[in-house]
Amino acid sequence: MYDAAIMWDWVAFAVRWTHIITAMAWIGASFYFIALDLMLKPATDMPKGASGEEWEVHGGGFYHTTKYMVAPDRLPEHLTWHKWQSYSTWLSGATLLMIVYWVSGELYLLDPSKADLALWQGIVLSAASIAVGWVVYDALCKSALGERPTLMMLALFAIIVAMSWGLNQVFTGRAALLHLGAFTATIMTANVFFIIMPNQRIVIADLKAGRTPDAKYGKIAKLRSMHNNYLTLPVIFLMLSNHYPLAFGTQFAWIIASLVFLTGVTIRHYFNTMHRTGKGPLWTWGVTAVLFITMAWLSTASTWDGDYEALEATELTAYETAFAEAEGFDAALNAVIGNCSMCHARDPAWDGIRWAPKGVHLETPADVARHAKAIYLQAGVSHAMPPPNAVQMDPAARADIVAWVRNATDG
Repeated sequence: MYDAAIMWDWVAFAVRWTHIITAMAWIGASFYFIALDLMLKPATDMPKGASGEEWEVHGGGFYHTTKYMVAPDRLPEHLTWHKWQSYSTWLSGATLLMIVYWVSGELYLLDPSKADLALWQGIVLSAASIAVGWVVYDALCKSALGERPTLMMLALFAIIVAMSWGLNQVFTGRAALLHLGAFTATIMTANVFFIIMPNQRIVIADLKAGRTPDAKYGKIAKLRSMHNNYLTLPVIFLMLSNHYPLAFGTQFAWIIASLVFLTGVTIRHYFNTMHRTGKGPLWTWGVTAVLFITMAWLSTASTWDGDYEALEATELTAYETAFAEAEGFDAALNAVIGNCSMCHARDPAWDGIRWAPKGVHLETPADVARHAKAIYLQAGVSHAMPPPNAVQMDPAARADIVAWVRNATDG
């Protein structure tokens, strides 16, 4: 029964919800501690070893925070670790990527007009692309570039640009941007798991043994934490990018994704400076606006028309053929063409729509066969599509879609 698709959709929903919750916790904690660190001020009555303090008011009470640059004289009895947020975010995100882009790889991961790959090959590339970023980044941090933060970030940006281009040569547009986000998020979580937490454990072990901790461990951990701070906003955009075809479905999507990282730097620079000095540099918002306008222009400046032509000339994949040859396909095809193609077209006919929603095209038999699962869920078992204020889809047409997909999968 193809109702397994319904089960998988609910599983994806649960994992996505977990991912959102843990990501909010991680991002919130990360932003808070970076802001706190930048707002610390020296005081005359601070305890020995303290480097700064901060007074805050929130929720009807006052909070007094003191930071020890290396460590206090003794290990506190109550010590809160901030690590589960990062680990849970990555684990839930990796699980969600597998559900969406591996289990449904024929639809969401692979683009036959770009590269002729078997699903297993796409999955191998997917996994490798996520892991390679940390290996290269960590090597750069441990090289001489690690002592020159500006050059280090420029080198990292060059890697991100190259990765963005490479992913867009192989995967669908939405998969390419999502994988670029996963590539970056893996660097962030690996920073926590392999660098920040081990360094903190070394300091704690020294405190327990009565030794004076080495300041270098805190310095290294702080640098990696700052890297994470500047990478956070681009990752959020990339994780949400599949809602915006203008970001992932155009010829220059790889450049747009790269520029998003620069906007993350300018926005974080404003807030980090404001936390440190009390006033953020206004020029950063001007630069951000220019970058945003440039991305908007790139999304519509394309003369890219080869995708459609190449797709039309390509034979159906085995996945598409299974649905195209199933009983009831012709009736389902007519239902989709009659109710969906005015918006889900390469050149939409519906007023006000310039690009197919989510980049999904439903004009040809291959299109419809390729998106069988999504059509089944969106317009078959549910009435999410088409929008009821746009098209009143006949229940018989929905029944044709359900019957077709179930015929294809029952066989």
